[in-house]
Amino acid sequence: NKGFAAANNQALERCQGRYIFFLNPDTKIAHPECLKKMILFMDGNPHIGLAGTKVINPDGTLQESISYRYPGEKYTTSELSGLKGSIACVLGASMIARSEIIKKIGGFDEDFFLYGEDQDLCLRIRKLGHEIGFNDSAVVVHLGGRSERNFASSDTWRKKILAEYVFYKKHYLPETIEKISRAHLVKAYWRIATLNLTIPFMKDKARAKEKLIKYRVIYHTIKNFVHQLPR
Repeated sequence: NKGFAAANNQALERCQGRYIFFLNPDTKIAHPECLKKMILFMDGNPHIGLAGTKVINPDGTLQESISYRYPGEKYTTSELSGLKGSIACVLGASMIARSEIIKKIGGFDEDFFLYGEDQDLCLRIRKLGHEIGFNDSAVVVHLGGRSERNFASSDTWRKKILAEYVFYKKHYLPETIEKISRAHLVKAYWRIATLNLTIPFMKDKARAKEKLIKYRVIYHTIKNFVHQLPR
């Protein structure tokens, strides 16, 4: 298994159409008109290089599938200036892109194994001068999204943090990465200390212990990464 990005790049080599629709294996199209709606949306908005669909959970509740900021963006200075459009990225589980743009930027960055590749792809498209779009009339059901967010394992959190730092190293200045790291370490340390003090008095101790494990993983993963940064 070479990862999500590498698998998509293998498929890209065989794509010949004007558009490429990326759809996770744990999704299903909610309406047969979904693909048609996305094609019409892209045809009518030539300034958009990539667009996402509305994504819902199996029970019909809305799943977060659009973001207006990149990870750590509030700590940046000039790194993200001049980008067009207000949408930073859309969920990689369901999105459409113009073939010529995807091939121009070389597809997905395979340094991202499982997480963060959609954010990186959207940012690189915006750096070319295109906008990221969103079409809420096209709906896709994401079967695995909610369970992963609620019951992420320690290994999952570690992979997510490492993916964020791949993103930071690629797009942000070293001093920005230092600011982000300090802020994340302080937050994680504070959460660990608070949970250690309050867990004995909580009703849902199991849930609290899961959070404690999460922040310990975040703290140690970031700390180990920071030690590897060039001085």
